[in-house]
Amino acid sequence: MRLLLTSDTHVPVRAKRLPDALLAEMDRADVVIHAGDWIDEATLDLFEARSRRLIAVYGNNDGPPLRRRLAEVARAELAGLRFGVVHETGAATGRERRCAERFPDLDVLVFGHSHIPWDTEAAGGPRLLNPGSPTDRRRQPYCTYLTLTAEDGALYDVTLHRLPPRR
Repeated sequence: MRLLLTSDTHVPVRAKRLPDALLAEMDRADVVIHAGDWIDEATLDLFEARSRRLIAVYGNNDGPPLRRRLAEVARAELAGLRFGVVHETGAATGRERRCAERFPDLDVLVFGHSHIPWDTEAAGGPRLLNPGSPTDRRRQPYCTYLTLTAEDGALYDVTLHRLPPRR
């Protein structure tokens, strides 16, 4: 099962449109996971229309219309793995411990908010994945997103994709 992980799209505030590479990955993915901060409903509509299956949450910058359509935390079982999605996990210091305590029943937790790619294992808890942002690199050298394969209760080919600078 091919998964696309993204977050913090911030359209149209930080970018006028989504990168073509992200849209192409969306078409290839069996499941698309978005960890919040959409900003506008049109972007959510686009993801819903193009994704075979969308698992998504709202972020701190998402207003009432998006919060009515999305949950704060989403959960799904995919290829024998228990996934969770949330926008914020707090400061980087202590993140693994906090997430292991809050989500002891998960194998993988996808989160956003920081725009900083992250891939760690929480002792006794889930693998933590943050895809960064495809539209707002903040303090990072590149805008990013993640793809991976989930199969038979394991993750394979976890790949951080760097997007070229916007022109």
